[in-house]
Amino acid sequence: MKKIRVELGSRSYDVCVGAGLLGQLGKWASEIGASQAVVISDSNVAPLYGRAATDALAAAGLKAWQAKPFPAGEPSKTLATASTLLDDLLTHSPAIDRGTLVVPLGGGVAGDLGGFVAALALRGLRVLQCPTSLLACVDSSVGGKTGVDHQAGKNLIGAFHQPSCVVIDVETLRTLPLAELRNGLGECVKHAVIRDESLLEFIEAGAEKLLATDGRGDDEKLSFDAETMARLIARNVAIKAAVVSADEREAGVRGHLNFGHTIGHAIETFVGYDNIRHGEAVSLGMVAANHIAKARGLLKSSQARRITKILAKLQLPTTTSPLDAESIWQIMQHDKKALHGKVRMVLPTDIGKVDIYDDITQAEVAQAVEAVGK
Repeated sequence: MKKIRVELGSRSYDVCVGAGLLGQLGKWASEIGASQAVVISDSNVAPLYGRAATDALAAAGLKAWQAKPFPAGEPSKTLATASTLLDDLLTHSPAIDRGTLVVPLGGGVAGDLGGFVAALALRGLRVLQCPTSLLACVDSSVGGKTGVDHQAGKNLIGAFHQPSCVVIDVETLRTLPLAELRNGLGECVKHAVIRDESLLEFIEAGAEKLLATDGRGDDEKLSFDAETMARLIARNVAIKAAVVSADEREAGVRGHLNFGHTIGHAIETFVGYDNIRHGEAVSLGMVAANHIAKARGLLKSSQARRITKILAKLQLPTTTSPLDAESIWQIMQHDKKALHGKVRMVLPTDIGKVDIYDDITQAEVAQAVEAVGK
C-alpha cells in the first residue's frame, strides 16, 4: 500500500492507494472515530461494491447502511439530488449524529455529491472518500472540493469540505468501461504538464499497459497491472496533495490545477454534461490552452505537438465537431475562476510549468475554439 499525506495542519489526512483496500474500510472508519457510516453511491456502483463497503464497515462494529442510489451520470449532480440524499440521511433510523461518517463510493459525481451532502448535514459530517474511477482517484477525491452543477455552469454551487481519509482500491477500476479509464488519464496528463515532465514520460511509455484489456470485444475487461496503476495514481495524488497543502482554497497555486478546465468546462456546458466525459472535455481544453500559449510565444510548437500526440495515444479527443465560439466565451464569463469580469486561464510555459493569465481575450479564445472544433 502507498500512503500520501495531505498536510493541512489539524485537518491533515492520508490518501491510501493499493489493491484490496475496499475490504478494509472499517479499519480507517474506526481510526476516524466513527460510530455509524452511510455509503453514498450511484445506480452503477452500488450494485457492484455497495454491499462490500457496508459489510466491511459493519465488520468493524459500525452501524453501516447505504443511502438510496441516485441515477448514474453528471446530470444527477444537482441540488435536487443533494436534497433527496439529505432527506434520506435526516429521516434515517437510527438518526444520524456527529459521529456519522459519510462514505462517497464511486466516481467524481458520487464524491462531489457525497462530500457536499456531508458539508451540509448537521453543519458538517466527516467524510471518507472511496473513489472507484481513475478520474476521481487522481483528482476529485483529494482536496475537499464538493458541490453540484448549475445550468449556468459546472460546479458553481459547493463548499470546501476536506475528507478525513481517502481510500483507493485499484481493483475497483477493473469494472470501468475503457472510455472511463481514458477519461481519468486526461487528468493525469494535466498533472504532468503543470508539475512533472517525468510523469508525462511515464504515461507516454506505459499507455498500452494502462489501457490493456482482455480483448473480448463488448465484454472486454480491463487487465492493467495493479502495481503500475497504483504507481500512476500515487504519483498524481502526490502532485495534487502538494498543491492543496500549499493553497487549500485556491488563492494561488491551486489554480494551476485548472489547466484545461476553463475552456473544457465551457465545452461541457455547451454540449451537455451527458454528451461528453469530463476527461474528454479537459483534453480538448488543454489543446485549446496550448494553442493560446503557443500563439503568445509561451510554449514551443514541439511541446504543444507532444502533448497532443500523447492525448491521442490515450485515445482522448484533440479535435471535435465545430463549436460556437461566442457561446463558449459567454459561458466562460460565468466560470468560478473569473475575477473582476476577466477570464483567467492557466497556460503552460514549459512541460512541467504553468502560470495564470488574467488578460485572455475573446479573440484568442475564438481562435483556440476554432482550432479544436474542426
